[in-house]
Amino acid sequence: MQIKKSYDINELRDYSSLFSRSEVNCWLKLDFTSINLKIARYQTGAKKHQNYLDYLKHIYKILERYYPNEYIYKNEFLNKWLLKEIGTTKSKVFNEFRIGKAVADLVMFNGNSKVFEIKSLLDKESRLSNQLIEYKKIFNEVYIIVPDVKLKKYLSFDNTIGIITYNNELKQFLLIRSAKKNNEIDVNSLMNVFHTKEYIKLVQDYYGLIPSYTDFNKFEVCKNLILKIPVEYVNEFFIQTMKKRKINNAFSFKSTNEFNQVCLSLNLNDKQKEKLFINLKSAITA
Repeated sequence: MQIKKSYDINELRDYSSLFSRSEVNCWLKLDFTSINLKIARYQTGAKKHQNYLDYLKHIYKILERYYPNEYIYKNEFLNKWLLKEIGTTKSKVFNEFRIGKAVADLVMFNGNSKVFEIKSLLDKESRLSNQLIEYKKIFNEVYIIVPDVKLKKYLSFDNTIGIITYNNELKQFLLIRSAKKNNEIDVNSLMNVFHTKEYIKLVQDYYGLIPSYTDFNKFEVCKNLILKIPVEYVNEFFIQTMKKRKINNAFSFKSTNEFNQVCLSLNLNDKQKEKLFINLKSAITA
């Protein structure tokens, strides 16, 4: 199948739905119904592809060129930027990390805590100001990733925020402005990120004892104690604690890197990923 010069927007939207958590869960069960429907609907020449994996890799190229949605941006940024850093450090990457009323696209913990908010050509920037306010409450560095053609719109935002642009033609990311390091942490926000055993451990590690509390007041007791701990200590504990969480960063550096983002989203381990790609190598039956 050749990449055409243009595609109907509804066709592109339909293709984009293939790279979703629900679809991957179907593939893990050898259910390729949705892919088969798209092959039949658009007559996309599946006979030229030996298996579903080849077909999906081709659809990814179409989306990358003609419909660079959030999935494409996130996956390309993961492949072309974050994996370089992960490869040389003991970094941990999280997908869709909730903080307050916002959900960050990607978060990385290494020596610092870094958050990345992605705005594609299809996104509106109306919610960004509130998102950035939430991110600055607990993260050392906050970055936005934007299309280079929209850079001027985003330069007017808070100048402590780092900016990375993406050129869709060159498939390149470029650091425009580094984030200014934030050394403050809003304990109220952090408490809602920590699991119960994590904030209890923070108190125990710093004070050398487990405080007296009940099931009804342990949150408030621990929060009040954490408020008195030096912010540098809290920040380091936060980073190390997040790095210990059971998040599978089992990324592919080459052959199947089109699926890194959705596998991260589903927290698939190496064994699950192996099963996924064995299934996708099934011959197309549409």
